[in-house]
Amino acid sequence: MAKATFGAGCFWGVESAFRQVKGVTDAAVGYMGGTLANPTYDDVCTDRTGHAEVVQLDYDPAQVSYEDLLQVFFEMHDPTQLNRQGPDYGKQYRSVIFFHDAEQESAARKVASELDRAGRFPRKIVTQIVPASDFWRGEEYHQRYFEKHGIAACRTH
Repeated sequence: MAKATFGAGCFWGVESAFRQVKGVTDAAVGYMGGTLANPTYDDVCTDRTGHAEVVQLDYDPAQVSYEDLLQVFFEMHDPTQLNRQGPDYGKQYRSVIFFHDAEQESAARKVASELDRAGRFPRKIVTQIVPASDFWRGEEYHQRYFEKHGIAACRTH
């Protein structure tokens, strides 16, 4: 098993999308990239802790490659928006890839560069590619939020 961590806006939709990917064995929402230990959702929403809303995946590399996960990540959101996705804005909603090793870093930089060169998006990708740090699991009411509430997707406006 391997780990991958992505931030692509509101973590409910990110978690739901990744749970659909064959080879992803678990997905948990939480917070990464900030300065406060054990932050709460309310702490992160102040936009002062530096954390991003993220989803941390456990996946089986024999069933899905990290490169495939990167493709899913880039397709699920607009990686050209700085510190926002749809109606959600603030650094906690930034587009970010937290890599867990040198191979993940290399793959993330390669895929982002290839997408930019290919003109896949109308603007340049602003996704941060940074080392993983402490993962703080989100509150239980945020885990599998769509599933618990029978929601298909986040509001987009």
